[in-house]
Amino acid sequence: MAEHGSTSETTPSLRRQVLVAASLASFLTPYMGSSINVSLPTIGNEFGVDAVLLNWLATAFILATAVFIVPAGRLADIHGRKRVFVVGLLVYLAGTALCVHVPSVDLLIGVRVLQGIGSAMVFGTSVALLSSVYPPAERGRALGISIASVYLGLTLGPSIGGFLTHNFGWRAIFLVTIPLGLVALVLLLRIRGEWAEARNEPLDLVGSVLYGVGLCTLMLGLSALPGTIGLILVAGGLAVFFLFGWWELRVPFPVIQLSLFRDNRVYLFSNLAALINYSATFGIGFLLSFYLQHIRDLDAQTTGLILLSQPLVQTVISPIAGRASDRIEPRLLASSGMALMVGGLVLFAFLDRFTPVGLIFGVLMTIGLGYGLFSSPNTNAIMGAVERRFYGVASGMVATMRLIGQLLSLEIVMLALVIFVGRVQLTDLYDEDLLGAIRISFAVFAVLCTVGVCISLARGNRKDG
Repeated sequence: MAEHGSTSETTPSLRRQVLVAASLASFLTPYMGSSINVSLPTIGNEFGVDAVLLNWLATAFILATAVFIVPAGRLADIHGRKRVFVVGLLVYLAGTALCVHVPSVDLLIGVRVLQGIGSAMVFGTSVALLSSVYPPAERGRALGISIASVYLGLTLGPSIGGFLTHNFGWRAIFLVTIPLGLVALVLLLRIRGEWAEARNEPLDLVGSVLYGVGLCTLMLGLSALPGTIGLILVAGGLAVFFLFGWWELRVPFPVIQLSLFRDNRVYLFSNLAALINYSATFGIGFLLSFYLQHIRDLDAQTTGLILLSQPLVQTVISPIAGRASDRIEPRLLASSGMALMVGGLVLFAFLDRFTPVGLIFGVLMTIGLGYGLFSSPNTNAIMGAVERRFYGVASGMVATMRLIGQLLSLEIVMLALVIFVGRVQLTDLYDEDLLGAIRISFAVFAVLCTVGVCISLARGNRKDG
């Protein structure tokens, strides 16, 4: 198999094939995440489980993805980015097929872990693969299109998921993704060439295990707060991460290049901005799904249509912002986007039973505009701040910041639910308690996003990295 070492060795035709295949695959996971959010109340009613356990349907998938995504990015640099991408897509499709047949929510959570492992291999390599074949002058445009595919999945997920759940049951949301995944697989297999600038370097297995154990322990601890077990697990997770950092600074080929954070200000602050951005926004769909269906008594189909507004705007804006970031300093675009999101989150912190649906639409569109302005330029800044041999690591880190941020967002929501509602199956008796949990979650998100604006501005310009 031919191996390409630079973007100049790739043809426009090959670049387009990689872009189409990566964009198709990038659609699948966000579609699944946004569509399953709409179906959670239906799944809860079928299996008779509480909202906290339902949250694990999203959390288990994201946690598994976050644990494996850093090693997957490193494996892609060593063994080939296309090869790891293809294997990941196969694993993801196998997990998706199993989700259709599970008889219990516990098994469904388990199969979502398998989906997460496949997703890690896909998302840990997609940005690296695009960065490998596109030159810097065109990279922002390609990344913008790929990220727009992510947002298209978020856009169509609520409406398609609501329609399928309402008319055919929640299992249909898994079934419809299989043909699309097969198309992406065929396109990938037709692409000739491979990209592996770190070939023959070893995988840091000890570091990978420490990272996974630390992340799982920390997230399990956060989900058990405010109890004593939760505090112990959080402390244990932080201790393992300290050991992980000590190890990574002493091995010649670490799974995470910590020196990139130490020596590269743009890389460090861009990743921190991404982490905070996703921490402050990912729980929006989860919260509004319960607000609209439990408090406003709307059905899943109508809820999906309302939630459509935010990712629809993101899908339109992301390619434009990505193209603009090839010419305009990404720091300015990303920071202005986060500032818009702060305004929307503050308004959502004052939701009540009578908030006009038109206002909810408007706020979601504002957040979508901010999201679109942030993501593509911020990703372009991260990938432009590293050498080619670190593309897989940087791509994995982009996805890691997103996933850990998403996990933290869900943990904030879960903690609010535990404190305000408790571990009970939701009924009309708990509407006021649920509304309190929703408001406090949005207030915390607004504060986080404000901090993110400051960090985004502090990163400096692209040339400063």
